Amino acid sequence: MAQARGLGLLLALLLPVVSASMPGTVVRLNKAALSYVSEIGKAPLQRALKVTVPHFLDRSGGVPQPTRIRILNVHVPRLQLKFIAGFGVRLQAAANFTFKVFRAPEPLELTLPAELLADTRVTQSSIKTPVVSISTCSSFVGHASESDGSNSTSHARLVLVQKHIKAVLSNKLCLSVSNLVQDLNVHLGTLIGLNPVGPESQIRYSMVSVPTVTSDFISLDVNAVLFLLGKPIILPTDATPFVLSRHVGTEGAMATVGLSQHLFDSALLLLQKSGALNLDITGQLRSDANPLNTSVLGRLIPEVARQFPEPMPVVLKVRLGATPVATLHTDNATLRLQPFMEVLAAASNSAFQSLFSLDVVVNLSLQLSVSKVKLQGTTSVLGDVQFTVASSNMGFIDTDQVRALVGTVFEKPLLDHLNALLGMGIALPGVVNLHYIAPEIFVHEGYVVISSELFYQS
Repeated sequence: MAQARGLGLLLALLLPVVSASMPGTVVRLNKAALSYVSEIGKAPLQRALKVTVPHFLDRSGGVPQPTRIRILNVHVPRLQLKFIAGFGVRLQAAANFTFKVFRAPEPLELTLPAELLADTRVTQSSIKTPVVSISTCSSFVGHASESDGSNSTSHARLVLVQKHIKAVLSNKLCLSVSNLVQDLNVHLGTLIGLNPVGPESQIRYSMVSVPTVTSDFISLDVNAVLFLLGKPIILPTDATPFVLSRHVGTEGAMATVGLSQHLFDSALLLLQKSGALNLDITGQLRSDANPLNTSVLGRLIPEVARQFPEPMPVVLKVRLGATPVATLHTDNATLRLQPFMEVLAAASNSAFQSLFSLDVVVNLSLQLSVSKVKLQGTTSVLGDVQFTVASSNMGFIDTDQVRALVGTVFEKPLLDHLNALLGMGIALPGVVNLHYIAPEIFVHEGYVVISSELFYQS
């Protein structure tokens, strides 16, 4: 079972399982991915083909004599995987078996070549995961020869031993492949679990339909659902389905992943609903890094100076009532935040008094990156932060004067907070132990494409 799981995980590279909600993600595995699996899949396949051979009953002496036979080694010099358009994947493999025949007066070693050919079909299960089935499988076992090149064994005896071994392999090789596929299906069935996004949020992927297979790639249309406290984040359904063009990303990449605007909108709505974007910026007395206190504000707002003759700390309470907006244009991704900021000061009784509030508009440049299995982001401010007075308990507020002071204190904590959240990342479609490496990210009108190599960590 462990051997089957090893190859099953490798075969799972062909079928990145993804989970549940609005259509908006496409995972495409290209020919280069098949080449990679062909290379790293040889060792697990060798272990899987090391089957048990029952005793050979030698009847040449009249009385049947059981002869023990054991496979010493299986070497797979060639493993090829090829897409079959409209169907699935074809597996072709060549294997060389080394057997030890425990016969008197001394053991005999035999080598025997074999060929495997299997066509697999990929469909969709009732729980929205891929299901792999073998459509056809055949094996061809060649002629055995003695490893030392001698002819110490009689031809008749060698023919009988070879016939026994060939009969065993003919029955067991395709069965071994079938067992691998069954174990793979069990493994794939576990991949609909939730991947954490934050302490109280998760993302789940699921297939939308049967995979599309061409001669160049296998493509899975995927739903991504984000959950907050166990409840799905629901956006209005986009009447236009997300379709990934054939000619996007880097030519020759193993994987091409398309992420629609819908996924970004869902992630931002999740951050807003969870309150993760909210923050409090606390002023400190005698701090050059954060000079915001009533004494400093009093120089700009006379009523603050009158009500707070002694300097008191000021707090900026920043709340995101409106969902941030991500805009994806060719080679350019931006975010727009519209937080509500309340400015409060500590009163003498340790309570906080509201001084005034501001409506804020912040435009940010969004830079995307991929680390192993997660899509991450960093932001920087574009242009000036816009402040508008929403209400005031301190009389007239000169917005231009307040902007100079509040903006200085506001921008850095906001960016630090936002970049920390975006740096946590969101899990991309994938399978256990599979990482994206050397990714390239392309921003298009309304969607993002990731072209990447793959690395399977066994």
